[in-house]
Amino acid sequence: MKKLSPLALARKAGQLALSKKGFDVKILKLKSLSSVCDYFVIASGEADVQVKAIARAVDDGLREVGYKPYHSEGENEGRWILLDYIDVVVHVFYEPTRKYYALEKLWGDAPIEELSD
Repeated sequence: MKKLSPLALARKAGQLALSKKGFDVKILKLKSLSSVCDYFVIASGEADVQVKAIARAVDDGLREVGYKPYHSEGENEGRWILLDYIDVVVHVFYEPTRKYYALEKLWGDAPIEELSD
């Protein structure tokens, strides 16, 4: 299987989030700002059930192309699910939780790519 670049992996994750009606899907480009990872993918859902479905779609879809998360957390609560693919970290939020933590503001210097259907 062909290995995806980190940006292509981030875009694939974002498209998978959109496939489950995730909204406000953004890719934060952290490569020049942090050693944590190259990209954050951030998506929102309107309910914990939708947040779980979005995260499951990302996980399943990336596994189909040969990627499984190094670490994941938050699946039980469905308020903030994190899927860590080393170079790309996917955050799927219940919308009020996303507003509270405001990752985009914490990484305010990061260039942002917005994804849509």
